[in-house]
Amino acid sequence: MDVEWVRRAGRFAIVQARPITVLGAALGEWNDTAKGEYLWTCGNLGEAIPDVMTPITWSFVKLFIHEAMSASAIPGFDLVGNIGGRFYLNLTPIYSMVKALHVKGWASTVANVFGRIPEGLDVPTVKVLDWPTLKRMVPGAIRVRRRARANLVQMRPFLAESRGRCADLRARIAATGTPAELAALYREEIGPLFVTAARMLEAAGRQGGGTLLYTRERLRKLMGSTDAEAMLTGVNADGGLASLGLLVGLTRLARGEIGRDEFAREYGHRGPHECELSAPRPGEDPGWIDAQLAGLHDLQLSADALLARQRQARDAAWQRFAARYPRREAAMREQVRRWNGIVRDREATRSESVRTFWVVREFVLRAGELTGRGDDLWHLYLEELLDVLDGKPAALARVPARRAAYERYAALPPYPRLIVGRFDPVRWAASPDRRTDLYDARGATVPVEEGITGFPGAPGVVEGTARVIARPEDGARLRSGEILVTTLTNVGWTPLFPRAAAVVTDLGAPLSHASIVARELGIPAVVGTGNATMLIHDGDRLRVDGERGTVEVLQ
Repeated sequence: MDVEWVRRAGRFAIVQARPITVLGAALGEWNDTAKGEYLWTCGNLGEAIPDVMTPITWSFVKLFIHEAMSASAIPGFDLVGNIGGRFYLNLTPIYSMVKALHVKGWASTVANVFGRIPEGLDVPTVKVLDWPTLKRMVPGAIRVRRRARANLVQMRPFLAESRGRCADLRARIAATGTPAELAALYREEIGPLFVTAARMLEAAGRQGGGTLLYTRERLRKLMGSTDAEAMLTGVNADGGLASLGLLVGLTRLARGEIGRDEFAREYGHRGPHECELSAPRPGEDPGWIDAQLAGLHDLQLSADALLARQRQARDAAWQRFAARYPRREAAMREQVRRWNGIVRDREATRSESVRTFWVVREFVLRAGELTGRGDDLWHLYLEELLDVLDGKPAALARVPARRAAYERYAALPPYPRLIVGRFDPVRWAASPDRRTDLYDARGATVPVEEGITGFPGAPGVVEGTARVIARPEDGARLRSGEILVTTLTNVGWTPLFPRAAAVVTDLGAPLSHASIVARELGIPAVVGTGNATMLIHDGDRLRVDGERGTVEVLQ
């Protein structure tokens, strides 16, 4: 039997059970847990791709990740997977490689990037350091390293030209007159631009990764976490942090400094569903913009005021550092300047990479118009869509089953943060005992942690009322001064941050979106708890300690 779910008043309920026919094949099409007994996580990149993906989106996400993560490839293993339409990373080969190489502090290294692994979880491992694997890995790693260095030289021109190039391509897509003309434009310019963006992000990501972690830890040892985090702020100097761009743009729009057209051109590519091609961009959705502008009213402190307050905290922390370590001040300021530059480069490159997703969205929309197949094309894979443009429509017969599978998965609640072994999203959702922190098909029992502990995302201690929000579309429920509790945040959640007294997430790590933005705004944050949304309810009184990474339910 197959289970149909609907969302009612924020809860999920079974409304029908019916036999699986052709739909069953489509449901099974999106389940990479069948590949073996691996540990999968939706942390890290999954935070940027939080939605159930349409097939066309999955095609482009795979292409993007293949180019952007080529340096992390381990022969014989797929590092990215699709589980019930959602993006997951295969941690088993990564975990196995880092462990086998005896990297100092390997466990914390993995956790800082991909999130915490619950104590007591037996992580499945694989053999990754045999001779045949090394023979394939080493030459590939050398090629990728050389390519990344070359791309790093091209990063600044890419960033400078991206907005104009994307606008030009979108206009040319709209002007195409035949399917064949559109297919040619994709192969000659759209596809290559998309690949270039992915490779630029890879280059930016390989720039100074050790510096990011080392600088933060060194400052924390010298000054304590509160002063250390204050000293690291300033990434948004002169509006330079792309993660805050959407909030900055809305603030400027609300003050009348820019119009809606300029907002759309500059910031309209970013949003909560920016990687899902079937979802409108904020720049195309006046209703979304109206809702965000309404949310900027009645703030205890505006985004500008929060940034100004944090500048004062940063200056005071540097004065204390100079008094304590006068001979180290110049060197440390230079190190922090490099730290801030690396963060800005990464976020700017990520933002311009996302801008290319808008170009690809326009390509698919135009393909639907020119072929007369409309939104059917969201349910094709890229090669199938190109076949349709080339006059070979056989794949369109698969659309009804795939559409039904997509709708079925999209109606389910978000899946667990960690999955071990074979996982059936429909059966899991139907279970009254389902957990959102961990699913282990082996039947091993790892108890739910009673306390709520995560990474110190941004320092500060706050007490307030919890507001548990599943989707950014429900953000109006968050009142100024309440504590935002959610599974994850991405750029599309940023307009909610000035209303929050603190932020608590299930997913995340010290360099995740929630940490970076909360730190810049001076909002306490605890990220990567794994269990916050399981243990906290709307209206609970919380005490959030962003320095220690703890959350206490007071009542």
